[in-house]
Amino acid sequence: MGTVRFSSRDLSAAPPTSNPSSSIPTKTTSSSIMETINGSHEFKIDDYSLCKGMGVGKYIASDTFYIGGYAWAIHFYPDGKSPEDNSTYVSLFIALAGEGTDVRALFELSLMDQSGKERHKVHSHFGRALERGPYTLKYRGSMWGYKRFYRRNLLETSDYLKDDTLLVRCRVGVFKSHTEGPKTYTISVPPSNIGQHFGKLLDSGKGTDINLEVDGETFASHKIVLAAHSPVPMDIQHEDHQSEAEVSYCPLQQMVLVTY
Repeated sequence: MGTVRFSSRDLSAAPPTSNPSSSIPTKTTSSSIMETINGSHEFKIDDYSLCKGMGVGKYIASDTFYIGGYAWAIHFYPDGKSPEDNSTYVSLFIALAGEGTDVRALFELSLMDQSGKERHKVHSHFGRALERGPYTLKYRGSMWGYKRFYRRNLLETSDYLKDDTLLVRCRVGVFKSHTEGPKTYTISVPPSNIGQHFGKLLDSGKGTDINLEVDGETFASHKIVLAAHSPVPMDIQHEDHQSEAEVSYCPLQQMVLVTY
């Protein structure tokens, strides 16, 4: 193990150097995210024959159901919605049953085939190109559907009507968008206690490979730790011989090797 001697005479300190801070250009980004919230509802209409004759423009409403944060209901018009059709057609609509403004969505209305052949009568926005984008319901009570969904005389002799019961299924896909910017995460960093670790290492005397003699008093230390503070012990670290080195003392950051 080598010995490095220091004197208490302080050498002239080199002026501290500082790197001027450079201007770093800032680049920020954000993204518009569009998502579709899908849901469906099945509406069973019993006693269809008793519903006929209730009047044009009058409907049977399903229970209210919720998709995409909005309330919806199916409206079935057994005598049709428009007086000019003279009850020739049944009408079927999806209505915005709760509060909402400019709700953009895709819709699908199906009259279910109850014979098991799955020849359903379907009108849908899904699975096809939309030249004008999703349909927009402006306010509560707005509806999407068909005044002439199906001819009533054909309906009454079809497989859609079984045991005087109709089964209607609807599907709704609500569009919602939001903007995302850069995410910032805060990580709590505990205060450093590396000084305590180095102190314990020094007190234990384990792994010491150099002696420091200051004004006649000798201290065992570690070259690699000293090398982290000054280039002088780093020079000593790379020497293979065990000769002593005499160094005039200065703060560790500014050690200067004098003689070997």
